[in-house]
Amino acid sequence: MKGVSEIEQKPEISMYMSNSIGKEKRKQNSVMIGLTIIPIIAFILSLTLGRYGIPLSQLFNIFTSKILNLSVTWPETLETVLFQVRIPRIIAAMMVGAALAAAGATYQGLFKNPMVSPDILGASAGAGFGAAVAILMSFNVIGIQFSAFLIGLAAVILTYTIASIIGKGDNAILVLVLTGMVISTLFSSFVSITKYVADPESKLPAITFWLMGGLSSVSARDVMILIIPLVLGIVPILLLRWKLNVLSFGEEEAQAMGIDTRKIRVIVIICSTLLTAASVSISGMIGWVGLIIPHVARLVVGPNYKILLPASMLIGSTFLLLVDDVARSAFTVEIPLGILTAIIGAPMFIYLLIKGKRGWV
Repeated sequence: MKGVSEIEQKPEISMYMSNSIGKEKRKQNSVMIGLTIIPIIAFILSLTLGRYGIPLSQLFNIFTSKILNLSVTWPETLETVLFQVRIPRIIAAMMVGAALAAAGATYQGLFKNPMVSPDILGASAGAGFGAAVAILMSFNVIGIQFSAFLIGLAAVILTYTIASIIGKGDNAILVLVLTGMVISTLFSSFVSITKYVADPESKLPAITFWLMGGLSSVSARDVMILIIPLVLGIVPILLLRWKLNVLSFGEEEAQAMGIDTRKIRVIVIICSTLLTAASVSISGMIGWVGLIIPHVARLVVGPNYKILLPASMLIGSTFLLLVDDVARSAFTVEIPLGILTAIIGAPMFIYLLIKGKRGWV
């Protein structure tokens, strides 16, 4: 009480603290505005890139003509490439990048572990097995995506069920992570068996290529399908993101503040699983995004989840979009996204480790 009264007696101290808080908020607002503008710029520039290049001036003419219903003065092929191939792919890359980054940041806060990624509970391995089985059975594209999504969800449900039976009390989180690692290994083994029995002339290359990740076959229909699970997953996490700050302090502290940690944990796991399984079902297995992007976001905006989660989504969408631009433009043959994210992500993560975990709670 004495310390409080002393501060009250010194208005300049209170004013200094108020100015510091205001300055910090203005800085965060400026950073968030910048992080919002960068994906928009990346989106526009990505429209011009590719084997079929489109100059910015011509791009402007196309959109202006569409809006004002003017006469067409460009080849029909150009319009087909832009609206049926390039725009759906760009939107899908941004959505997948945002979803994986959000899931990774959420899991890292939930488990209080900076090494956690979206596939920690087996969603990616399960989705990979579902897609491999669907390809082996000659399902169409929708069947492959649906199978990957369902089995990805089933893998996490299996993980959580086993962990709930085994883990009690203080070791519940640790048991959940360890069970997720076991289930991931199990489904990875199932994928290996599926590849082993697949036809080496047709099925095996298709399974291998899908598992390496990519957006070459994404269509507007896929984007519309992806929107539903992404909205169902992201909206609750955004609404509950302030509670992740409390969970970061520990189980007992969160319960002391009146938070039902078990309920929040279940909601967060369900939402993050939806994000991960839906992303993998569309793009294949793309690693490192959910691991490194939350670390980058912490270095930029700090550990507060009220701003960290939106920042992670914005940075993740921009990152995967730029990686996809390189994948489809750098070489004559398209490079799988999973390979590029590993090549870029591994050195970046080493750099972050060297720089230190500033801002990690």
